[in-house]
Amino acid sequence: MLTGLTGSTISLFALETLRKTEQKIIIVENTNYHANRLFDDLNLLNNEQVHLFPVEEAISTEIATSSPDELSQRIDALNFLTEDQPGILVTSTSGIEYALSAKELFEQSRLKIVRDEEYDLESLNSVFVQLGYSKEKLVAKPGDFAIRGDIVDIYPLTLDDPVRIEFFGDQVDKIKTFDTETQRSIEEQTEITILPAKDRIVTDEQATAGLKKLQKSYDKQLQTDDKDVKNNLQVSFGQTIDALAEGMRPDNLGSIIDYLIDQPSSLLDYLDKDDLVVFNEYNRLVEQSNDNQQDNQDWLASQLEYGKALPEQKIRQKFVDCVKADHHGQVYLSTFQQGMGHTRLDQLHNVPVRSMQQFFSQMPLLKSEVERWQKQAYTVIIMISNDKRIQAINRTLVDFGIKATLTSPDKILPEQTQIINADLGFGFEIPEERLAVITEKELFNKQPKRRRHQTLANAERLKSYSELKPGDYVVHVNHGIGKFIGMKTMEVDGKHQDYITIEYRDDGRLFIPVSQLDMVQKYVSSEGKSPKINKLGGKEWAKTKRKVQSSIEDIADDLIDLYAKREAEKGHPFPKDDQMQHDFDNAFPYPETPDQLRSVDEIKRDMEKAHPMDRLLVGDVGFGKTEVALRAAFKAVEDGKQVVFLAPTTLLSQQHYETMKDRFEGFPVNIAVLSRFQTRKESQEIIEKLQTGEIDIVVGTHRLLSKDVKFHDIGLLIIDEEQRFGVKHKEKIKELKANVDVLTLTATPIPRTLNMSMLGVRDLSLIETAPSNRYPVQTYVMEQNFDVVASAIKREMERGGQVFYLHNRVEDMEQVADQIQALVPEARVATANGRMNQTQMEGVISDYLEGDYDVLVTTTIIETGVDMPNTNTLVVENADRYGLSQLYQIRGRVGRSSRVAYAYLMYRPNKVLTEVGEKRLEAIKNFTELGSGFKIAMRDLSIRGAGNLLGKQQHGFIDSVGFDLYSQMLNEAVARKRGHTKTEKTNSELNLEIDAYLPADYITDERQKVELYKRIRQIDSVENYQEVRSELIDRFGKYPAQVANLLDVSLLKANLDQSLVKKVMMRNGAIAITFDQKASDYLTGDLVFKFLENTNMKATVKDKNEEFTITLDSKSVDAGEWFKQLQVFAEKMAIKFEQMKKKRAKKAEKQEQ
Repeated sequence: MLTGLTGSTISLFALETLRKTEQKIIIVENTNYHANRLFDDLNLLNNEQVHLFPVEEAISTEIATSSPDELSQRIDALNFLTEDQPGILVTSTSGIEYALSAKELFEQSRLKIVRDEEYDLESLNSVFVQLGYSKEKLVAKPGDFAIRGDIVDIYPLTLDDPVRIEFFGDQVDKIKTFDTETQRSIEEQTEITILPAKDRIVTDEQATAGLKKLQKSYDKQLQTDDKDVKNNLQVSFGQTIDALAEGMRPDNLGSIIDYLIDQPSSLLDYLDKDDLVVFNEYNRLVEQSNDNQQDNQDWLASQLEYGKALPEQKIRQKFVDCVKADHHGQVYLSTFQQGMGHTRLDQLHNVPVRSMQQFFSQMPLLKSEVERWQKQAYTVIIMISNDKRIQAINRTLVDFGIKATLTSPDKILPEQTQIINADLGFGFEIPEERLAVITEKELFNKQPKRRRHQTLANAERLKSYSELKPGDYVVHVNHGIGKFIGMKTMEVDGKHQDYITIEYRDDGRLFIPVSQLDMVQKYVSSEGKSPKINKLGGKEWAKTKRKVQSSIEDIADDLIDLYAKREAEKGHPFPKDDQMQHDFDNAFPYPETPDQLRSVDEIKRDMEKAHPMDRLLVGDVGFGKTEVALRAAFKAVEDGKQVVFLAPTTLLSQQHYETMKDRFEGFPVNIAVLSRFQTRKESQEIIEKLQTGEIDIVVGTHRLLSKDVKFHDIGLLIIDEEQRFGVKHKEKIKELKANVDVLTLTATPIPRTLNMSMLGVRDLSLIETAPSNRYPVQTYVMEQNFDVVASAIKREMERGGQVFYLHNRVEDMEQVADQIQALVPEARVATANGRMNQTQMEGVISDYLEGDYDVLVTTTIIETGVDMPNTNTLVVENADRYGLSQLYQIRGRVGRSSRVAYAYLMYRPNKVLTEVGEKRLEAIKNFTELGSGFKIAMRDLSIRGAGNLLGKQQHGFIDSVGFDLYSQMLNEAVARKRGHTKTEKTNSELNLEIDAYLPADYITDERQKVELYKRIRQIDSVENYQEVRSELIDRFGKYPAQVANLLDVSLLKANLDQSLVKKVMMRNGAIAITFDQKASDYLTGDLVFKFLENTNMKATVKDKNEEFTITLDSKSVDAGEWFKQLQVFAEKMAIKFEQMKKKRAKKAEKQEQ
């Protein structure tokens, strides 16, 4: 037993033990939260050899659907335990209680695949299922696998990207990683180790035996007269039993683990005989395990009553039993010596350690302590984790007369005071060794930044979401809105062609050949409203389109005017950056993201031009927009200009002001804030100083727009969330904008499709990458469960954090608050809702920000811009009632600091969900994987963003024709008005006697087929053709002749479009090529005969009603020849047409001048 260690000295002890023994060490803490904390502390010192096995205390979370973050950490930990490497594993009591499959099974389940080796391709399917992977058509998220012919795709939880394995027979031909979005390969590998996708391995024998036991228990419980209980049993276990019966592994293996594994192992069974177990505060561990057991048994008993549990379910083992059965070396850590019951100790040591006191930036206090230590010849080490700050802190120490030497961790100077670049969670003092260690936590109460490896981070990028599945609404440019039914291959005149079917009102059906796919788009509207379906051949669609078109014309005109006005205006060109600006930029204490640096460059370049800047900076809350804006502000102030920073609410302006005070410290910049929080006298003083130019930067609400506020010389206007200001204020802002550089910040994403029409009208800078120290939010979707709520609140309070509790009915909000108060008596609970007036509301939120409350019960009004990094647990009641984008935004309120955040999305127990609610919950469950739910939410949000950009009244128009068609119409209108005429092209119709389509045995999945037809349809150059070709081979393997034909025909069509051909019809071997009327401007008899020199086929030429037709006889050459000749003919013709069009455009330009 070792007594006396506290805080970071435990980490130091563990690492020293690791160095000396070179074995594996498991450290057990009482709760998951404490385990996480110790893991973070160890991680600062050694991030290669430290692992975490996180398990929630409440078993209800095991039954819930949860995001894979903790699961992948557990798999990593088990992998470490079965490998031959020394290291440290941190876990909690519930981690030891977690039931696992045998160590041998896990070891055997590591599948190593090496290039050129042989594997049985047939059996891989069942192997992956046993490893816990689920079979899909397309691999999109960790834990999926797909097999297409000779190609196997699989996405292990421990890798950043999924892997594609190409077989040749049973031999592995290639192994490469690929991108889930494009499904294209990234880089080749020579070998790959596939770890299981679940932390317990269940063999087929175990699954069969387990199913029998489960079925028996289930049937017995079903013999009840209570309808509700019966229903619940079917919902809770029906699917699980079906999945097992079909040889699948259900998602929630954890809940039926008692049936599947007779003698479960614990983490301790995974250790080798010389490895060590360290228990921190053993008595506390036992106490915690008793609490866990009590809570879990109560919960299971209540579930049993409702038919949501079975009598044999225990789910966890007993901590004490696991420890008793363990024969490894054991070390007990304890702050004080205490009785250990019946345990006999071999030895007892005490290391007197004192925690370091907090200095809270009070340098005189630090000085007196350091002087006391220096008198006693102590070695004093001050740890600062970054070079920029070391310089600054050293200067401060010198100012206060504290002597300290700068040195490095490997050159510690005994009996002196020194500063080193290192990281530790907490400082300490060991009087016997005369050693004192101070970290930034004690100096300034600053948390060290944690680094963790993120596997799922790269899933966060914005992507278009346009894949079609049967049942989706689609828009056909000429026929309007209908429902997509599916795709089928039909044979017409002996040739195969794929058609998509669209259903209209009154059972009208339209079959569209895939060659016309560009006429069809997915119907997308804001918040997924269902549209009105049109009637085939009716007049209403044309009418709708006309209305939208005229509104678009107006918008396009406004945009063009704005553009012209901006080009003509003169602004103030700011000088290039100087040394002071570089110093300011470098004083930023965190690493910048590439997006941030790019945005800063774009903004500074704009400011250096003579035109006034008008830039929109888009980025999620907490992605570092403010820092970018402050660098621009500094540039303006340095050139003697004033900066006005407008924020929509008092709280936000206060928050920006605090940030600025902090950031501009040590630079000659005067900052003021003007809002309702200032007294009349203070306001008056600020207004006077603004007029004389004594204040450089002012931040405030619309109070800054009042008549009495006059500025000395504005150089830059920064507006945060402009769409939240009222109409009157917007007019005022417009007046301020004249001839001034403007930077607008917003967190609402803007659709990519609109960037085109906005380009040149508004400049956009996008910040899409989260800062590196962001954690994913561990999300659970579960039935309303107050035990879980209570333990979540307690855990958050224990780590000094706060909790959002979302309840969307104002009427009984106080009751909910009382209920929470009763559950957690020590919590301080506050409520905030939209019925309070703004002052009350800001009061509550501001108190909450100050840390006066632990729990905030609120409606969805959780202030959108205000940063609340201390809130890291979110509970949402009736989650099935919220829109996806709402949930996404709400969930984005937590996980904004460097610690793990939790979101519990709950729905009412025993409630029959509506179809919409069920779909939403389904989507939210996906959401936990940052997968498609994320994309849908982004889509909803970006459509809202489009409305904000173009004005609110556009929402109706966007919904009436669907977002995609709307953007297309707007882009075309703007291009037309700016005189960007498109080069003349036709959209030719081809009908050749040749089989060209994607056969079902080459690509089976319909959704991927539609996507690929679209891609092939867009081939317009040889590069493009090559690109699609390699994509097909990469994703689906070698292709048959029909597909080769399809690609060739697409390239042929591109050349014919360039040559202004209207249609090509082939009948009985005669190929009739008919040109559009536009072509007669270019075609002459001589030219046509010149074209015909490129083919040996017999030809006739006709010119009827201004339409040229060339007919080629394919039978006049060998059977396999005609198509090649037609390709050459079209290619040569396209080149000539392009030359003629360019010449013509030049001539027209000359005439205009």
